[in-house]
Amino acid sequence: MSMTPLAHRPHDHSRCVHSALTEADDLCARQGLRLTALRRRVLELVWQSHKPLGAYDILAVLSEQDGRRAAPPTVYRALDFLLENGLVHRIASLNAFIGCTHPEHAHQGQFLICKGCHVALELEQASISEAILASAAEVGFSVENQTVEVVGLCGNCRSAA
Repeated sequence: MSMTPLAHRPHDHSRCVHSALTEADDLCARQGLRLTALRRRVLELVWQSHKPLGAYDILAVLSEQDGRRAAPPTVYRALDFLLENGLVHRIASLNAFIGCTHPEHAHQGQFLICKGCHVALELEQASISEAILASAAEVGFSVENQTVEVVGLCGNCRSAA
């Protein structure tokens, strides 16, 4: 199997989007959650690339492509729903959102963010979460949430430099 992350491998990205939407539909149905048309469309837009997308970027696409006159609070409510239900992650340093590659189970977000091409890759390394929890416990700190954001250059951008 290639060690090149999916975001940088040639692939049918529409399959990524379709898979994410199908998984969201299934997850919401199992949990009795309402994935409205707007929430689903926002999730679809977040998955349109492997690059984090800001709320105002989503709002612009809804206005330009869909002709929707959605207000910022509407988009933020949709994003809040998607966040609360593990379908997207927030990349705090970019104030942007990226689709969660493992929404079927709760986990902490760990991301490699390329400052060249702006692709963000989600990691899921239990050892990173465990190290944070152990270090926090040593000093009596109770962790409620953790997001690790590592900024650098991906292999493609390093090769191009």
